Amino acid sequence: MTFVSQPDTAPTAARPNDVDVLIVGGGAAGLSAGLVLGRARRSVLIVDGGQPRNAPAEGVHGYLTRDGIPPAELVARGRAEVEHYGGVIRDGQVVDTRRDPDGLFVATLEDGSEVLGRRLLIATGLVDVLPDIPGLAPLWGKDVLHCPYCHGWEVRDRRIGVLATSPLSFHQAWMFRQWTADLTFFLDDVFEPSDEQWEQLAARGIRVVRGPVAEVTLNDDGRMSGVTLADGTAFSLDALAVGSRVEARITPFASLGVEATEHMTGMGTYITVDEAGATGIPGVWAIGNVSELRTQVSTAVAAGNFAAAQINADLIIEDTAEAVAAYRARATDA
Repeated sequence: MTFVSQPDTAPTAARPNDVDVLIVGGGAAGLSAGLVLGRARRSVLIVDGGQPRNAPAEGVHGYLTRDGIPPAELVARGRAEVEHYGGVIRDGQVVDTRRDPDGLFVATLEDGSEVLGRRLLIATGLVDVLPDIPGLAPLWGKDVLHCPYCHGWEVRDRRIGVLATSPLSFHQAWMFRQWTADLTFFLDDVFEPSDEQWEQLAARGIRVVRGPVAEVTLNDDGRMSGVTLADGTAFSLDALAVGSRVEARITPFASLGVEATEHMTGMGTYITVDEAGATGIPGVWAIGNVSELRTQVSTAVAAGNFAAAQINADLIIEDTAEAVAAYRARATDA
């Protein structure tokens, strides 16, 4: 007897709140993945805690065709595109995750409700830990910067300072020199250049200041006017580059075995993944800044696109195995 398979249809959830892919984090990476998965006819739920790392910034830069777009506008457009293909976006904080007896991932939200998914994609990003200097935090993402490729053009040819937070700060000073000749490197008693580095700083005309920075000062309009050292010496600046320490947002996933790894550069912690974003925990992926500290918006979008394709392929393998098992069962019964 010959059996003819029935026409395939898009998969349906076993329970009302089940989805194929549960994405935690609704920034550029998570939305990109949701868009690709929606176009692949996968049911997708994105839970977004509403704490984007780039929220203080005036615009997203270096993103072809979207250069200068406000972060909130980019997210709004992304949400609309995901929803156009059937994706669901829910505002809320995931506080815990687990696997149920059926192998589904169960995420508990702060309001006590639960959502379930066959696969889990972590796109929760990072938290910036800033130096505890009065006046610095309120200017983060505005006049207090970290990435020359994100913000360098906007402060070109202006008075820029670089605040040392680790040995990596030397490279930050080296980089920002490309955007201005008026650059001051504040060692802040946390870093001492080598002889070779002193020579390089001198050769590039970078001023070096010893002593701890006590305060970031503001103009009457709320913008930066400069910094003041502990000894009272004041320096006029238009912008200050600071290498923050970053911490991966992974607390809700600890019960699944997700761990934070210290980055080899000393910049902070992240989730280790393979090139496709797979964590090594079956069914769990991680993308964006949570798994790559140096990711920018454009590369986060690319990572979401690629990981979504790998997750869909993984689901196809599972769907096919289940279909074959059912096919064999029907053949046996016949």
